[in-house]
Parts: sequence; structure tokens; C-alpha cells
Amino acid sequence: MADLIFTSFKDGLGRSSFNLSADTLKCALLTSAYAPSANHAVLADVVAAEAAGTGYTPGGQALTGVTWSVAAGKAALHAADPAWTTVTVTARYALIYAVKTVAGLTNPLLCLLDFGTDRGVIGGTFTVRFDALGVLTLE
Repeated sequence: MADLIFTSFKDGLGRSSFNLSADTLKCALLTSAYAPSANHAVLADVVAAEAAGTGYTPGGQALTGVTWSVAAGKAALHAADPAWTTVTVTARYALIYAVKTVAGLTNPLLCLLDFGTDRGVIGGTFTVRFDALGVLTLE
């Protein structure tokens, strides 16, 4: 589940700026050089801390199997776990953002997942495992 939901995303939800079932969402990897801030709003705010490595494409990868559901009074965003194969990369965070321009914001940030420490792989598969309750949950 998300460790940080960006303030601009919360505002965008209230203004009907997102359609999470239809918008293209991506997951990018960030290094421990990133200082998490709820006030960051767009990919450009965090791109300096994006991970780099063999087999990792800047901007991350599109999420698949994206659904938005409401059950038992909770709304949740679900997606398949993104994985990068044959990659050499180290990351501390997974960043979820939308590929669109909304209210003047290009590539608005949704949420951030903190691995708690640097995680890396050399020439293998790097997988971000989303919580079974959702990538992000609103109660």
C-alpha cells in the first residue's frame, strides 16, 4: 500500500481530474537520493532521483491489470506487479504517476511506495510487489 499519496493527486481526485480505470499509469524507480515530499506534483519534480541501470528505461513502465474498486467502504487502486527483466538497477522507491496532462500538470504523481532500504539486482529481475489490498487505498 502507498506510503505517500501526493497532495496534488488528492486535489485532482476531488476535481475529477483522474479516471484511474482508464488513465495510463506508470511505475518508475527512484533511488535513495530522493527526499519524499507530499508537495511534489509531477514527474519532473523527482526525475533527478530516478534510478538508472542496464535494462531500465527512464520513465519506468506502464502498469497492467489496472482496476479501481470500492468495497467495504474502501476505494483501492489495483495493478499487476511491475517487473523489469535482465536489469541491473538499485532503487529505494516505486513511484506511480499518470501519463497525461491535467490542470496544467504533466505526468502528475499519484503515490510513492518505500521499500524501506535500497533494493537491487544485477542482471536479474527487479519486481515491485504491490500490497494485496491495493497499490493505494482510500478509507
